[in-house]
Parts: sequence; structure tokens; C-alpha cells
Amino acid sequence: MKFGIIYELQMQKPWAENQEHKTYHEALEQIELADKMGFDYVWEVEHHFLSEYSHSSAPEVFLAAASQRPTNIRLGHGVALLPSPFNHPIRVAERAAALDIISNGRVDLGTGRSITEQELGGFGIDPADSRPMWEEAVRMIPQMWQTESFSWEGDYFVVPPRNVLPKPIQKPHPPMWMACTQPDSFKIAGERGLGALSFGFIAPGVMESNMGVYREAIQNAEPVGAFVNNQVAA
Repeated sequence: MKFGIIYELQMQKPWAENQEHKTYHEALEQIELADKMGFDYVWEVEHHFLSEYSHSSAPEVFLAAASQRPTNIRLGHGVALLPSPFNHPIRVAERAAALDIISNGRVDLGTGRSITEQELGGFGIDPADSRPMWEEAVRMIPQMWQTESFSWEGDYFVVPPRNVLPKPIQKPHPPMWMACTQPDSFKIAGERGLGALSFGFIAPGVMESNMGVYREAIQNAEPVGAFVNNQVAA
């Protein structure tokens, strides 16, 4: 078993002057301490428009800052939102690879789609498109990391032959994960060979059941990447 911490960068009102500055820098100090205390992971969410609940809309910036303080703790996107226009998969692949380089190979890439109207609606994303758009993007990213000539023609993305740069340090690529809340998402994560990230609020016993769904599905995984990441973070 490994131990980690996760940040939403929550800020309950009333806010003091420079509250966001204080929240960000206190979190970075805590990560530095967690590294010294032997914690294995720090996970950082991506949320938009969720005032008080989460002020973490640019996790790639926060994790880049964190990468220059600790020396051992792994840096996890928990998660990068893949439906476009949240993030184009090319930009996710580029940013994660750059973070892997400056952190000396400590990146884990969790991905998700968002399920809130507040976020999806703010970016003009049809909720019905979010799952298939995530599905397409999550298959693209590991290919970008492993080839010098990536191309794609799908339902949501069309990319002519290009070399997506930079490439990550970790070979064949960083571990990949999926945000999981419902039993069907645990099943999908297992089938795709992705680690399962369950950071929601659930009743006792539910996680045990969901892990059973995941463990069964991953036995016959067809991984989207180069390997099966058989792990659960909760």
C-alpha cells in the first residue's frame, strides 16, 4: 500500500486578501513536507468555475511548481480533463511529457471527462459527447509519446502526421489512470488497462464492490497504452 495526498485547492468564504496566493503556496509547502515524510504521491485535480470547492484550473502549472521542491514524491494529474475544448489531447500529451522531464520521470497521468453542467456547459460541451470524446483522446495520447510520426482520424479529432514533442522520460510512457465514480467507470478502466482513481465521497462497502468490478475487468484488459496499470487509488 502507498500513501498520497490530493489537492482541490479549496477556499471557503469569506476570503481574505491574497487568499488564492496563500492557498497555493501553503499547498506547495505541504507537498514539500509530505515528500520528506515519505508520502508516495500527490494528486492535483482540474476543475473549472467551482468557486470555493476547487480553485485548481491549471494543474499543470501547480504540478510544475511542485516538481521543483520535492525530490521523490510522484506527481499525479487527478485528473486532466480530456473532452475538447477543455484540453486538446495533443496539449495534454505535450504538457505531461514536459512535466515528466522537469520532474525527472515522476509523472502519472490520470484522465477524466467531468460530469458537472457547471464545467461542461461553461465550455460548451454536450454531456453526451464527453465519454466518447474522452475514449478517443485517451487512446491517442500514449501513441503520441511513443512514435515520431503520429496521425489520427476519428470522430472528434483529426491530426495529420506530426511528431508530438517533447517525449516523456519514463519508457514506454508514464502510468495512465482514469477517474472512476460509478461501477461502469471502474469496469471501463479495467478493460482499458488504466489505473482507477476514486476520489469521490462514497459510503462504506461501496469501494470494495467497485474494486471487485475493476479487478475482474482488468484480467482481460486491452490497454490503451503500452502496458496495464493495475492500480487503484482511493
